[in-house]
Amino acid sequence: MVVKGLKKKQVKGGKKQQLKFIVDCTQPADDNIIEPKDFEKFLTNRIKVEGKTGNLGEKITISRDKSKITVNAEAPFSKRYLKYLGKKYLKSQQLRDFLRIVAPSKTSYEMRYFNINDDKDEEE
Repeated sequence: MVVKGLKKKQVKGGKKQQLKFIVDCTQPADDNIIEPKDFEKFLTNRIKVEGKTGNLGEKITISRDKSKITVNAEAPFSKRYLKYLGKKYLKSQQLRDFLRIVAPSKTSYEMRYFNINDDKDEEE
């Protein structure tokens, strides 16, 4: 049954939600273990937009400030995807056994060393 004069609700195309994520590489960068510019280039080449790599366009921007990498993206972009790519980068550099990616806040990740000193105290 169709009611005359009743229109479907249309969603107005408003401003898309901008997401901002930060990956902090300070600890390993200070020790010259990784180069933040290489990680930035890796992210630029590997992030997929609509199923294609190298297709960042207007939707995603990646910038670097010393050892912090900032990713600005439109709404359908997950923080978990950044962690996945970060792990993939560490694996390609053969650093996955020494570094890990931890989320200190809701919008950021941080590369940290594994705590190896705690194991030595337990053995003695």
